[in-house]
Amino acid sequence: MSLLIFMKMLYTMRYFLFSVFVFCITLSLSAQIQELGTVRWMRSYDEAIAEAEKKNKPILLLFQEVPGCATCRNYGDKVLSHPLLVDAIENEFVPLAIYNNVGGQDRKILEKYGEPSWNNPVVRIIDSSGKNIMERMSGDYTSAGLSSQLCLALKASGRGVPQYLDILQQELSSREMETAYYQMYCFWSGEAHLGAREGVIATEPGWMNGAEVVRVHFDKSQIKKKQLDKYASQAKCKAVPEKKDYKIDKDPQYYLKKSKYSRLALSEIQKTKINAALAAKQDASVFLSPTQKVQLRSVRPDKMLYTLPLEQAWAKMLEE
Repeated sequence: MSLLIFMKMLYTMRYFLFSVFVFCITLSLSAQIQELGTVRWMRSYDEAIAEAEKKNKPILLLFQEVPGCATCRNYGDKVLSHPLLVDAIENEFVPLAIYNNVGGQDRKILEKYGEPSWNNPVVRIIDSSGKNIMERMSGDYTSAGLSSQLCLALKASGRGVPQYLDILQQELSSREMETAYYQMYCFWSGEAHLGAREGVIATEPGWMNGAEVVRVHFDKSQIKKKQLDKYASQAKCKAVPEKKDYKIDKDPQYYLKKSKYSRLALSEIQKTKINAALAAKQDASVFLSPTQKVQLRSVRPDKMLYTLPLEQAWAKMLEE
């Protein structure tokens, strides 16, 4: 083999290895860290303090183990990746992540707040001076727990809770769910009427024993069945017992389906409240998060997303 051929082969090999190296680095930088979910976190405490002062927002300070245990990974996968919680964290707060298992500046902030190292996720919500707005949240690794903390912190800081976050908290914290059926002359009108009631989380029109009915999922800690029955009677909706032949109608949330809102990724309670608002000719956009409002202005007519699971629909909604 001549020296020239050998040099060409060596150059080709070096170029190939360099390309692989660049690809791996790019991939690692673009990959979201599992323990942090899909939130776009700041990593500098001083920069986060400055941002909070500039925008007059509280800071959501996450102490997290990265890489972490199963609890830390699950928190990132399930809680910090919930599309509406991510939207709330990024728009209502300044998100700051501090690793509890490394040195440097992270260690200094860990010691400043007296947090243990190599620990499960801890959430603090602080103001632009670094003072706690709320008690630290530790031991609750649920979406309901975090959404509750966000709402309480916004109230405590005098900012108010946006409606999309308020109803999300209702949905996530619903632990005493019951189901009721109501018969009426038009299930589309009945569904809209029942969906407007506080404590009603989800509705769907259907057929039972040949009659039009609405199936209602409600949180009995927010509204009792007798109260719901009385409210239903105002629209001539009669409570009926469940029968095995119940079938959902092909047009759930009829008013929503016929609107541009059907092109959005929506949670169950958003579908319910938006459908009711549209039927009453009210502004339904108050139930949307900031990202959903942006998407509403540029929805594609060929997309029908509202019937899909929230996470699946959200990914499709953001596709170019």
